[in-house]
Amino acid sequence: MAAYAVCVRADQILLARSPGPDGVPEWVLPGGGMEHGEDPYDTVRREVFEETGYQVAVTGLLGVHTSRRVIRHGPLGTPTDHQGLSLLYAVEVTGGDLTPEIGGSTDFAAWQDLSALAGLNVVRVVEAGLRLWRERPVTGHL
Repeated sequence: MAAYAVCVRADQILLARSPGPDGVPEWVLPGGGMEHGEDPYDTVRREVFEETGYQVAVTGLLGVHTSRRVIRHGPLGTPTDHQGLSLLYAVEVTGGDLTPEIGGSTDFAAWQDLSALAGLNVVRVVEAGLRLWRERPVTGHL
């Protein structure tokens, strides 16, 4: 279970860079896994601060994104069927300074032009989040 932020302003979206599974950096929405007992609303605010240095206000719940993939673990590459559930929130920056995360799951954060996303290596949740932000389906489902 995870919570992610979709933060768009002036035709730019706030993204964080993460080392991909194959070593190729990929761009992700700021956010991540919930800690045990944590409310996802608090998760998204905490994760955005950790990954970008920004304090944010949640302005709405955009929807839910699910993913399913096989992940290989251990020295033998034992396959595990993994399903992820992500809550996507619209947020706006209320304070702080853009600062990269130190020693975490990301190493850099930046505002990226929406028109340049096609040329970036983005994970699926970025595309889902941006689509939910644009379309605002009442069901919260694409």
